[in-house]
Amino acid sequence: MAVAGCGTHTARIIDRSGATVSGTNVLTEVEWTRALDDTSTARIVVNPDGDCCERLGRVRSWRHKLLIYRDDTFVWGGPILQVEWSLGQTEIWAGDVLAWLDRRVPHQTMAFGDSDLTDIASWLIRDGFAPDDPGHAVQVIGKAGVRGARQYLEDVGQTGDHLQDLAETGLDYTAVGDTIILLPETHTASVGRLSDADLPEGLVVAEDGTSLATRWVVAGDDEGDVLGEAGGPDAYYGLLERYLEQTSIPDDASATAAARSKLRTSLPVPVFIDTQQVTISPEASVDVPKLVPGWCLDITSAQTCRTITQRLKITGLKVTENGGTESTPGSESVQVQVAATGAEAG
Repeated sequence: MAVAGCGTHTARIIDRSGATVSGTNVLTEVEWTRALDDTSTARIVVNPDGDCCERLGRVRSWRHKLLIYRDDTFVWGGPILQVEWSLGQTEIWAGDVLAWLDRRVPHQTMAFGDSDLTDIASWLIRDGFAPDDPGHAVQVIGKAGVRGARQYLEDVGQTGDHLQDLAETGLDYTAVGDTIILLPETHTASVGRLSDADLPEGLVVAEDGTSLATRWVVAGDDEGDVLGEAGGPDAYYGLLERYLEQTSIPDDASATAAARSKLRTSLPVPVFIDTQQVTISPEASVDVPKLVPGWCLDITSAQTCRTITQRLKITGLKVTENGGTESTPGSESVQVQVAATGAEAG
């Protein structure tokens, strides 16, 4: 049975061509993350041995990719963003495959009519990588179920920002290795279960009142020519209004659909559990490579005054391993963040 906290990591650095630039035989620190609707990062520290030092000296940002494996399973990959060489060690930071889209713009003008947000996101990714593809794949788990029109102008805005705008209004995405996964915001498939026994250091249950809204107004521009709204005064909370502007939305119907999507995830008050500072027990029966943002965990906890028994969406993952010292053995730490899904919030 797969468990958390007992994995061993290896890493290697490859060129855009696919050739290996350097191994990492003496890997003293590893940290990799996964993020929902954002670019995740990774970091390694290598103590070079033999000719490894010369090879590490050739590592270059953006030209080379960092690949990380956990128990021989490929769990993370993306372009190297920063390198620091110091006496006896090399430290490397990288971003996942989405980092390239943060450095791309639309390469043609495109107007979508009544389209599912997943189809629009697929085009943005395809267009972003079209002139120069470092190697990527797209996996569509299901349609977003939110439709609308969008328009993009050639060379206007970063592609990564356009993707985040779609995620604001009903779409989820994440990166696993070289694959960009698109899925509906209401996706509720579970990949595991955690209880108080799996979180021996305790956890934090938080109610995020700053995210509450009972009415959303979504505008396509600041002139009020394109406007949509959803919600109104709530019998319990009263009236709390939020405003969002997305210039890619060209008509009122699409703005209204976006407003409804925003309302679904902000009423009632979103509740989330944060274990960022709490390590999951090494005996917890969860398969770490399957902890992918957008999927869910069934959480049961009575350790705090706010009892939770709920299926919650994974919004972030952080895995670290260190080689330890002469007197302290190395260890792996697995931390996960979860929040109410669009379906649960509704």
